[in-house]
Amino acid sequence: MKKVLIITYYWPPAGGPGVQRWLKFVKYLPEFDIEPIVYCPKNPTYPTADPSLCNEISKQLKVLKQPISEPLGFLNRFLKSKANTLSKGLIPTPKKQSFLIRLLLFIRGNFFIPDARVLWVKPSVKFLSNYISKHQIDTIITTGPPHSVHLIGLGLKSKHSLKWFADFRDPWTAIGYHNQLKLSKSSQKKHLALESKVLKSSDHIIVTAPRTKQILSGISKQPISVITNGFDEISNTRVEMDTMFTLTHVGMLTPQRNPNLLWEVLFELTQELNHFKDKFKLVLIGNISKEVLDIIGESGLEPYLENKGIVPHRDAVLSQKASQVLLLIEADTDTASYIIPAKLFEYLNSGRPIVAMGPKPSDVESILNDTAVGAYFDYRDKDRLKVHIAQLFKSYETKSISIKPKQVQHYSRRARTQVLARLLTS
Repeated sequence: MKKVLIITYYWPPAGGPGVQRWLKFVKYLPEFDIEPIVYCPKNPTYPTADPSLCNEISKQLKVLKQPISEPLGFLNRFLKSKANTLSKGLIPTPKKQSFLIRLLLFIRGNFFIPDARVLWVKPSVKFLSNYISKHQIDTIITTGPPHSVHLIGLGLKSKHSLKWFADFRDPWTAIGYHNQLKLSKSSQKKHLALESKVLKSSDHIIVTAPRTKQILSGISKQPISVITNGFDEISNTRVEMDTMFTLTHVGMLTPQRNPNLLWEVLFELTQELNHFKDKFKLVLIGNISKEVLDIIGESGLEPYLENKGIVPHRDAVLSQKASQVLLLIEADTDTASYIIPAKLFEYLNSGRPIVAMGPKPSDVESILNDTAVGAYFDYRDKDRLKVHIAQLFKSYETKSISIKPKQVQHYSRRARTQVLARLLTS
């Protein structure tokens, strides 16, 4: 059985989408004659936790852990709310950034390149170099963000003859929050230089979306494969449908990912459509920025809002299946078009219609069209969006909301892992 060393920062009990991708790959790789070995930090400062995910780790899995020194842990002792907010990606808009927030962003962007986990790189290279030599490992995978994890791969590649796969769950310098880090010109040059070195030194690059591949292809000539995220068959559980007309969003909503147009449409429907205000409920699950909640309140939707906050992953999946309609919101920016949010694939498996908003063109829109599970709108599609939600409500009233998915099984975690296994053994 082929051994593959997977180097990741996010691992249970971490919560959120960052942990799901490789937790699921690791689960299914042994079915394809690959033995995964996971390396992760011993004492990380995770922004969110979901201890229930620990139950999905096989007792046979070898997990290596080494201590990590994180400035975020130090800051949390003194500035817990501010530091934790930034670590979750809930960066306020520039007009609402306090001096302290601006200072923390400047420090994060200019003193810790590529990110605040960079102090883990050197000790990890030393530890793993000995492990690789002792156990004859010839294949490693690094997954980021945090992109400092790729620097561990870079260090190991320089010391050993091995095949290195660099997995980019999100872009590096093209990621949405990168331009919010108050970078100096020299810091930006360092980011670009490190990104280029990683992309050109790795043997194979893996990305989660076709448009991300387009971006990275302009930097490196190394082969790039698209392996999207997916859904786990274990989530095929029957649930009782919500009796209200629930529109549910799972995941983070930041000031940059705040669909004012949607809030406006929903409020107008409460005023104009018979029975809508009596049946409608907006359900939010995950990290929600205070700015987003404030706008929802100002839009007149507070009476219809149920903000569940962070819940265990299984509970989030069950809420998706019970909801009448699922919302998928991306920021109205070019960088947002490079990303396919991981929750899309669990949405696909829910059997519920999806209403998605974001920029065009978008890989999300392509997947929705291919699978026939929802409709996609940009931030100028107010009339079409309003008509579509009104039609969904009328179908709800007649108990006829339904979809006829196509090719959804292509995105199961097992099917995605099979694609990865072929790549690792080719």
